[in-house]
Amino acid sequence: MLQKFATQIDLRKAAALALVVGLAACGGGTTTTTDAGEGTETAATGEEAAGEKIFDSNVSLTGAGASFPAPLYQNWFVELNKKVPELQVNYQSVGSGAGVEQFTAETVNFGASDVAMEDEEMAAVEDGTILLPMAAGAIVLAYNLPGVGELNLPREVYTNILLGNITSWSDPAIVEANPDAELPDSDITVVHRSDGSGTTGVFTKHLSAISPDFESQIGEGKTVEWPTTGSFIGGKGNEGVTAQVQQTEGAIGYVEYGYATNNGLAVAALENSSGNFVTPTGESASATLDAVELPENLRAFITDPEGENSYPIVTYTWMLVYETYEDPMQAKAVEVMVEYGLNEGQDISPELGYVALPPSVREKVAAAADGISPDYEITVE
Repeated sequence: MLQKFATQIDLRKAAALALVVGLAACGGGTTTTTDAGEGTETAATGEEAAGEKIFDSNVSLTGAGASFPAPLYQNWFVELNKKVPELQVNYQSVGSGAGVEQFTAETVNFGASDVAMEDEEMAAVEDGTILLPMAAGAIVLAYNLPGVGELNLPREVYTNILLGNITSWSDPAIVEANPDAELPDSDITVVHRSDGSGTTGVFTKHLSAISPDFESQIGEGKTVEWPTTGSFIGGKGNEGVTAQVQQTEGAIGYVEYGYATNNGLAVAALENSSGNFVTPTGESASATLDAVELPENLRAFITDPEGENSYPIVTYTWMLVYETYEDPMQAKAVEVMVEYGLNEGQDISPELGYVALPPSVREKVAAAADGISPDYEITVE
């Protein structure tokens, strides 16, 4: 297990370091692949393009959105550029809320969100919207309690911590669930997102599903009003919450699993719908996905999954792409980007703390994206 975490850390840091290299802004010409003998257009495929130059000139894409998948996407785009040097993709981790706003305003070529867009949001996008689940992962409760290596949190306990009703680590309900832990008699500091966040949307949707009190008092959404009782502080992005938990002894905060493991944070085992305490791992998150049927519109909200081994807070994270692109080169580039994520990208996902998409989901995503460009055909390997 330690070796696995070390591999995750090295890969994620390598991806981050590689991104120091500036990526170009949007641009490029408009060319299509043609058959020199017949003079007619033909569509390139992933298999045909292997080892060949896909674009006749440089093309770039810019995207913005969720911080949840940012380390994974950043790794993908660095590696994609090595495979296809003429294609550069720049992704900014600004949060799901800002990502949806920029995508709707069409100031980026693609967006990203941990919460699938609603019908009315999609209707506001002039060039149409296709939602593509490209990755999945667990949202964990990371904590900073020196000397406490394991922590079980029953459903009523972690919802009441987030409601501001349980404010001390020595609370009898926490002690009862952790009889062997040396819990301090100190205050709990809850770290939450301060920006519009799909991670918050997914997390509060789960809390609302399992707690009527949370649903009525806080509710769900990318931004919510957290309690004024107890100690609550905000952090921007998964990065900011992770840093606040690291720096604050006695803190607990919700972040994507990979951020916690990459930074050496302890994570709590949460009670699932079957009454079992489940530690977040790739295997427990995968068990959650297996219990959920992804519909044809590719939008699934996993609020309280069934299954004895299911980790309770798992989500798909979506790329938001347009149905039509004015620039044919960018339309083709989007398909190339999606194809890479569905193939090589899925191979690296587990090593970076994410859950690889099931084959059936990858096929559905490929089919949904393959109509963006007539000059390319997505192949799922």
